[in-house]
Amino acid sequence: MNTNIIETNGLTKGSGSRMRVNHIDLRVPEGCVYGFLGPNGAGKTTTLKLLLGLLKPTAGTVTFFGQKMTEKNRLSILKHTGSLIENPSYYGHLTGLENLEIIAKLKKVPASEITNVLQTVRLYEQRDKKVRQYSLGMKQRLGIAMALLGNPRVLILDEPTNGLDPAGIQEIREFIKELPVLRQMTVIVSSHLLGEMEQMADMAGIINHGELIFQGPLATLEARGENLEDTFLKMTEGGESL
Repeated sequence: MNTNIIETNGLTKGSGSRMRVNHIDLRVPEGCVYGFLGPNGAGKTTTLKLLLGLLKPTAGTVTFFGQKMTEKNRLSILKHTGSLIENPSYYGHLTGLENLEIIAKLKKVPASEITNVLQTVRLYEQRDKKVRQYSLGMKQRLGIAMALLGNPRVLILDEPTNGLDPAGIQEIREFIKELPVLRQMTVIVSSHLLGEMEQMADMAGIINHGELIFQGPLATLEARGENLEDTFLKMTEGGESL
């Protein structure tokens, strides 16, 4: 069984009736695509921000690579982590290549990596086009390319397919599935599109009202002969805990 590359213990944000994340114990095995599922407002983005140290937890701990994250080691840990939280940031008047050159300088990574990440996200042929001329899906892929610079061990993506058409969703899904093999990378991807997770993720955590109500291999749910979306709806509507 794979080692957990990320763990949280009792991770909490908020208190009383304003509990946004409630004592979550995540277990993310190395080398998997971990689908972090839940309806809008369930606490997905808050949890991911807590993992990255963008929010300070009310209680609990976050561990990456066997190290408990602290103020002192946070930056050294995050050097091995790429992320795209909410919408990507970019300069619309510059090309995709020029945007990546800026990020490469900020991250202090070799410019030689840029071609590789452009090919990974399938934007190499559009590298010289102004980003303001990119489709929404292309902008999302550019944001992921920025996160991939530096060859992180962990990639955290918050709703990367949100707002995309079916073709855009399929493009992003396909290369996310390839990352653990092509780049020896662990990917955490949040979504409310449950059908997509069936085609993308190995492991899943389902969150509702700030509480983790299921965690484990997707095959655990599939073995019950239930559609993941039906199972998810029953858990979130009825409060069932698995």
